[in-house]
Amino acid sequence: MKFRFKAAAACAASVLGVAVLATGGDTEGVEYDPTAKALDEISQRDVGKRDWPQWGGWSGRNNTPEGENIPVEWDVSSGENILWKSPLGSQTYGNPVVANGKIYVGTNNNYGYISRFPKSVDLGCLICFDAETGKFLWQHSSPKLPTGRVHDWPEQGICDAPYVDGDRLWYVTSRGEVACLDTNGFLDGENNGPYTAEINENSNEADVIWMYDMMGELGVSQHNMCSCSVTVAGDLLFVNTSNGVDESHINIPSPDAPSFIAMNKNTGEVIWTDKSPGTNILHGQWSSPTYAVIGGTPQVIFGGGDGWVYSFVPEGDGNGNPKLIWKFDANPKDSKWILGGRGTRNNIIATPVVYDGLLYVAVGQDPEHGEGVGHLWCIDPTKEGDVSPTLAVDADGKPVPHRRLQAIDPEKGEKAIENSNSAVVWHYSEADLDDNGKIDFEEQMHRSCGTVAIKDDILYIADFSGLFHCLNAKTGEQYWTYDMFAAAWGSPLIVDGKVYIGDEDGDVAVFEHSKEQNMLAENNMENSVYSTPIVANNVLYISNKSTLFAIGNKSGE
Repeated sequence: MKFRFKAAAACAASVLGVAVLATGGDTEGVEYDPTAKALDEISQRDVGKRDWPQWGGWSGRNNTPEGENIPVEWDVSSGENILWKSPLGSQTYGNPVVANGKIYVGTNNNYGYISRFPKSVDLGCLICFDAETGKFLWQHSSPKLPTGRVHDWPEQGICDAPYVDGDRLWYVTSRGEVACLDTNGFLDGENNGPYTAEINENSNEADVIWMYDMMGELGVSQHNMCSCSVTVAGDLLFVNTSNGVDESHINIPSPDAPSFIAMNKNTGEVIWTDKSPGTNILHGQWSSPTYAVIGGTPQVIFGGGDGWVYSFVPEGDGNGNPKLIWKFDANPKDSKWILGGRGTRNNIIATPVVYDGLLYVAVGQDPEHGEGVGHLWCIDPTKEGDVSPTLAVDADGKPVPHRRLQAIDPEKGEKAIENSNSAVVWHYSEADLDDNGKIDFEEQMHRSCGTVAIKDDILYIADFSGLFHCLNAKTGEQYWTYDMFAAAWGSPLIVDGKVYIGDEDGDVAVFEHSKEQNMLAENNMENSVYSTPIVANNVLYISNKSTLFAIGNKSGE
């Protein structure tokens, strides 16, 4: 029976103050507009109506803001269409977030904004600027963990984006802490948290409301970095802990530590935890959660470090435990995990995206593992239980337990059988677009760190091999691919009838939003672009490795 949790979830939502926002978009006969969905959700937050206050802008995670007259071309050298620019650290992977006149970016400390932390001190930094002028306002500083690169890789800084609502901000530090900050810092002359600070009108330190140490409190052992862009529903804050392997890349030091948690956003109290990936974590866990209401049922959806996607009742079971709705294995059962990226088994780094009642997610690996085979899935999230494409069984047809390195061993007679409960709508791995009887490089989906962006049933995604794919979001039909000739770490932006995507060479390609390939421009940012472009209040924001740019059409044309 579908949605047996519906009544219970609705009841629990009213008790715990969980917002039941209609983000699924399954209204029959009505054209689905993700921008309208995003703006409706944002209007229920204490932020500006055209702000973009979290990674993906809203809990559906589809990067399709409203914008008009957004430039196609700009020049960072001459200043053409550059409204302002502000220096960041030397490595920037965090995506910009805009709310209430401020913009927030995660980076490292190579610029040295804070006097007590000169640029020679390696830190993870969340930096707040004035969104109109680019003026530096304040910084939250995270000293590196003494355990070194196994937990906190040197020079990497903050790799995720915050969630902002009113005068509060939530994010995950590079030290594996969930932090709640006052968005005004100490510039309002008040200390709103329990942490001692010297307050004066020039204070540019962060005002910390509360901190929760996931390593100390939950035994989490993050691998290389803790990176999760949190999301919120009502009073519930959802976090992927980044629990992972040790320096050997073989052992999992904390298999019983949770991978996914729900917290009270106001107090930092943990509501429930889940350790489903357990001993099957492949490497790290750097995906970010998605919240949606689909078919009337609220769901929080996590991408796991074991390559599975998990959906839970947002409130849990009421006793500190998770309540699973469905799970989906995004790897073929015969895929293998081999150290250093030499295998075909992947984990999930991308953020799941909700569009018109369907869920989209790609698999990938740490970019240092290089290129490899990838998969993009469109999933029906209205089912329950194991909704994987296939099931692993032994020679007698009995279920095989979930395994880390390979789901089935054909030499023992094990095999994958079709799952009658499969939630697959479509799967994209390769397509013979030119009908020549062979699969060319440009006709393959490769590993991806990127998240899809979808509008008008047209889907875009970049892979780590540098291909930018355009597909039919409802059928998976490939419309076109473009070879950027450089690795892409970020995700697309769809706005104002255009699509923007950056790459490791520092180029931002701009396409017409269309089933037909039509590149409008390519703009070089003079440094690698690892983050995702966003638009808020008709301004395009892009950060390269070392600089944040605000871009607008100066001519007004």
